[in-house]
Amino acid sequence: MKQSMMLIPTLREVPSDAEIKSHQLLLRAGFIRQNASGVYIYLPLAKRVLQKVEQIVREEMDATGAVELLMPTLQQAELWQESGRWYTYGPELMRLHDRNNREFALGPTHEEVITNLVKDEVKSYKRLPLSLYQIQTKFRDEKRPRFGLLRGREFIMKDAYSFHSSKESLDEVYNQIFQAYSNIFARCGLNFRAVIADAGSIGGKGTHEFMVLSDIGEDTIAYSDTSSYAANIEMAPVITKYEKSNEPVKELEKVLTENQKTIADVSAFLNVSPEHCIKTLLFKVDEKFVLVLVRGDHEVNDIKLKNIFDADMVELADPEETVKILGCTIGSLGPVNVTGVEVIADHAIGAIVNGVCGANEEDYHYINVNPGRDFTVTRYEDLRFIQEGDSSPDGEGTILFAKGIEVGHVFKLGTKYSEAMNAVYLDENGKTQPFIMGCYGIGISRTMASIVEQFNDEKGIIWPVAVAPFEIHLVTVNVKDEVQSSLTENLYNELNQIYDVLWDDRQERPGVKFADSDLIGLPVRITVGKKASEGIVEVKVRQTGEMFEIHTSELISKVTEILSSL
Repeated sequence: MKQSMMLIPTLREVPSDAEIKSHQLLLRAGFIRQNASGVYIYLPLAKRVLQKVEQIVREEMDATGAVELLMPTLQQAELWQESGRWYTYGPELMRLHDRNNREFALGPTHEEVITNLVKDEVKSYKRLPLSLYQIQTKFRDEKRPRFGLLRGREFIMKDAYSFHSSKESLDEVYNQIFQAYSNIFARCGLNFRAVIADAGSIGGKGTHEFMVLSDIGEDTIAYSDTSSYAANIEMAPVITKYEKSNEPVKELEKVLTENQKTIADVSAFLNVSPEHCIKTLLFKVDEKFVLVLVRGDHEVNDIKLKNIFDADMVELADPEETVKILGCTIGSLGPVNVTGVEVIADHAIGAIVNGVCGANEEDYHYINVNPGRDFTVTRYEDLRFIQEGDSSPDGEGTILFAKGIEVGHVFKLGTKYSEAMNAVYLDENGKTQPFIMGCYGIGISRTMASIVEQFNDEKGIIWPVAVAPFEIHLVTVNVKDEVQSSLTENLYNELNQIYDVLWDDRQERPGVKFADSDLIGLPVRITVGKKASEGIVEVKVRQTGEMFEIHTSELISKVTEILSSL
């Protein structure tokens, strides 16, 4: 492709609203342009990258036996109401009405549509297992779109769904697609980890996220320093064993703690460590209020709380609800003398001796608080976020943290949607059974941005060969020079039969061409300049910066060698 015929509007300056490297470089290198907040136009170079990522995805998904289809973006509200998600998905679901005032949603995902389709078309166990996938634009009404393609309101996604007659069949396909995802991200050149994760609004039990390691990632990965264990911080269990101290139990005492609201305030005021304080929070779990206790140096993990109660919604009670139920504001909450509300506590609370907690009275706290004697806990559970330095849940090594960008997610849905939507088949005994389902997603546009986050330098993007929009950037230094132009055209015709080649035939200064070439970041640059009459060109490897001159008679074999080594 001739560059003069392409739309590649490069920028010299970093856009002021672009916070991260991928956003900055995709804008500067002429890959994307913002159309609205969180909505982007994919320009020709980006489209080529997306096509290459999609092709890798198709090859690996097809190898698992999955079959591609395409479902509508516009989804009937009735389907979402049937599954129950119309009421629980939240404000991120883009809802609209047609001219007849019928309700629809712009699909962020397609569990309801695919379940309804298979419900109507598959009646017998003989058609199972069945795996279907699509690559399509999705929509999510983000409250605060940011980071370019990493958190937008419109994005490209591959979503797949599998249907089974047994859990064993689901496990088999889940493992196949898990491996396919590992292959996909490895072929894209990414440094990633598959981590244990929460299913979120999709639902189901048993799920993994594929996380690209990056300092700007919005998710935290907890991983072992000596084993392969890795989990999203929300899902990592705490296996720490807590032992009580042998200090004598003291008499409960109420003390004035005027204007001391936080754990840091109270521990400093009373000259005790946060580990001796009981952090008390009132949560609304679906329609039920629950008092949750964790140690002062720990944080409540609301995902664990949600899973313990198998709840659809977990949120902190608002100030008005807190006053109504416990008679005080949030900064003075405690479990002593609480009635009518279930009290659950993290395991660490059971080891506290002579602790500190709020007195459910403004500006007062209790000291010398002891669980069992001074308050009753309904049950003890693992309720806190794991911390760096904790023992790894697999018993090997200690936990460290890393940041990651989620690019893929695989779920074992079970019968969550099939039971809700009465999607059944006839088993070998002629009895109706709900389909057992799996769900598997990859963010295509998000993967492109993640590649740029990992592959760049101060000059621009450094594309891995497998996903580069073109493999070779062929640059004519002076297009008015007949010798240079003639040699470049010959090389272009020859190379283009083997590789994707972008020919910079623009009437621009050499410095502009070289700067644009580094910014765009194609794997190999071939420059035809002053030695064209001798049949000698310059080759630059973008990844290493290596540059050398070579005769055109050896060019193809050398370029092939370079590209195969990258």
